Amino acid sequence: MHGERSLYESEWMSLRLVDVELPSGARFEHHVLRLPAEASATVVHDPDRGVLLLRRHRFITDSWGWEIPGGRIDEGETPAEAAARETREETGWRPGPLRPLFSYHPAPGGLDQTFHVFAAEGAVEEGDPDVDEAERVEWVPVDRVRELIRDGEVTDGYSLTALLWFFAQS
Repeated sequence: MHGERSLYESEWMSLRLVDVELPSGARFEHHVLRLPAEASATVVHDPDRGVLLLRRHRFITDSWGWEIPGGRIDEGETPAEAAARETREETGWRPGPLRPLFSYHPAPGGLDQTFHVFAAEGAVEEGDPDVDEAERVEWVPVDRVRELIRDGEVTDGYSLTALLWFFAQS
């Protein structure tokens, strides 16, 4: 990298143009989306109820789908604290103790985000979910979650990656 310049800035993202030189010597400008905060999510599993999922509409892709709870890590929060907070805010359920599953970069060819995934065994209902986050929140039996994945009803990449990893480890 020989440098970068800003094309657009907001509190949510920064679109940058980066001057890159490849090992072959080829040099060009590459668009990069930089996010100022990392994100966390939780696969909440209960042996009797299944997996806690949200059904929501994503206006960017104009699509409906099932997702696990997750979101941006606020300043001063750890990834685990954010995962627990997002689960509570989006679903109305406080997750049981969290254990880290993995962290990854979902699209390193153009995005610098780091995404952290946790698992929780069970949850305690504490209130109502945020009405702006989901059309509905449900405990979905594990076999049904597998069907949703197979049938293309889990299209959110973060959720799909987390669920597949979780099932592979189960």
